[in-house]
Amino acid sequence: MVPRKPYHHGDLRNALVQAAARLASRGGPEAVTVRAAAREVGVTPTAAYRHFAGHEELFMAAKEEATSRLADAMRARLAVVAAEDDPVEHIQARLAAIGRGYLDFALAEPGLYQTAFGRDAGLAMKDDSHLSDPDHPHGMLMGEIEALIRLGALPEDDRMGIELTAWGLVHGLALLMIDGPFVGASTPEKEAMVNESLRVFRRMIWSPSGRD
Repeated sequence: MVPRKPYHHGDLRNALVQAAARLASRGGPEAVTVRAAAREVGVTPTAAYRHFAGHEELFMAAKEEATSRLADAMRARLAVVAAEDDPVEHIQARLAAIGRGYLDFALAEPGLYQTAFGRDAGLAMKDDSHLSDPDHPHGMLMGEIEALIRLGALPEDDRMGIELTAWGLVHGLALLMIDGPFVGASTPEKEAMVNESLRVFRRMIWSPSGRD
């Protein structure tokens, strides 16, 4: 009897993470399990458990992957922001762009979006220091607000309030449209909601202080 050859994979851990992301995309956070990811890749659960001790480790890896893809969507919007003569208006345009990128991702990938920011049963964030990473969606927001403060367009005392208001706006709007009363709205209706919300927010954060 010829012994069965062991399964070889160039990067099984990454393959399992990508499989978990596909599961989340199709079925949301609750669809992510070690057994399902192993089945998706075509390996045994035992092989998968060599890379992830349990559900929590795989879920957190899927969460990181979803967050990274969200940041990519925000950067894609930033890449096409036109230059403006007024530096404050330019940063406000960048803020609007990352907000649009955030909502682009939420509407296109609701399962991954909910995985990025939802909490699976019994799982809590152990460390929130990653939120200030410049590559994290929240870190990207913080960077633009920091630039407005340096220009004198926003007072330092308003930093936390603006950060929370901006994030709360896009996060709340995303949930309203993917899992709330506006889930059945048409694409043009959702675009109008996004446009109007960002227009009003931009007007709210504009400050003439320090610009004369």
